[in-house]
Amino acid sequence: MKILLIEDDRLLGDGIAAGIAQSGLVVDWVLDGQQADTALATGTYDAVVLDLGLPGLSGMELLRRARASGKSLPILILTARDAVEDRVAGLDAGADDYLVKPFDLTELQARLRALLRRSKGHADPVISQGELQVDPVSHSVFWSGKSVDLSAREFAILHTLLLNAGRVMSKAQIEEQLYGWGEEIESNAIEVFVHHLRRKLSPQLIRTIRGVGYMIEKTTP
Repeated sequence: MKILLIEDDRLLGDGIAAGIAQSGLVVDWVLDGQQADTALATGTYDAVVLDLGLPGLSGMELLRRARASGKSLPILILTARDAVEDRVAGLDAGADDYLVKPFDLTELQARLRALLRRSKGHADPVISQGELQVDPVSHSVFWSGKSVDLSAREFAILHTLLLNAGRVMSKAQIEEQLYGWGEEIESNAIEVFVHHLRRKLSPQLIRTIRGVGYMIEKTTP
């Protein structure tokens, strides 16, 4: 899962980016409105954390542009503007949540998890699929009731495929979810991680759709 962080304060942005990454999410961080506009137009993200007081292009204008262009991804405003009218204006412009600075990092992490969960149609914080249960908060995985240890990358791929259960994801789409700007991607990394997941969980869990990508079948409750 990839987050676009739009924050012009370098010290604060560095801390927020590190905190989001601690949740197992990938973060792309931009410092001004123009960079953010380009990132939203060219990149694929699961959610946005948006400051309002940005150089180049204001956060409110970015928000309006994103919604006018049809982008439906969750957007969380993170700002020092705490007046009720500012909150109302942000939410009415299309934001899904509004958090005022200063804030607790654990609250931001929890709000992001909730937004991501709802955007993928999951009300329960624990994702269940047949014999598999995944808890994104604790990063715990259970198969047939037994705990399974996964690496961070393995967990990220499994979580991504689960949130998109029933949909085929290409290798490029999975890589987009796992790696941020400037990170080196080995050519066979996804294949290796999928192999490890099949070995640790079940050979039948992740299907290979030849020439297309990978998927986890969606099971009915």
